[in-house]
Amino acid sequence: MYNEFDKKGKIFTKVLQKRPVDVQIQTVTHLIKGKCHVRPGSRIKDELDKAEMFLAVTAVSLYDMTGKLIKKCDFLSVNRQHIVWIFQDSALKEIGEES
Repeated sequence: MYNEFDKKGKIFTKVLQKRPVDVQIQTVTHLIKGKCHVRPGSRIKDELDKAEMFLAVTAVSLYDMTGKLIKKCDFLSVNRQHIVWIFQDSALKEIGEES
């Protein structure tokens, strides 16, 4: 992100637009369903590569290993080291496997 200054020294920060993508994230102990926000023209993998330690997920539903809903929350920060797999829900729809 770049800052610009006007003649009076006021700082203007360019807003970085991202689009929400429905994802499912499996950790060792939980399944997380929510939205990851990616830059236009980027993939979820690109966001994972850019995330330093945590991946931000919004509109979260958290499930235990039996599939029981544990919690819903607006935001969850997931430690990248705990992610077993992640996929975009639209990937399921493309192959006709949605549930």
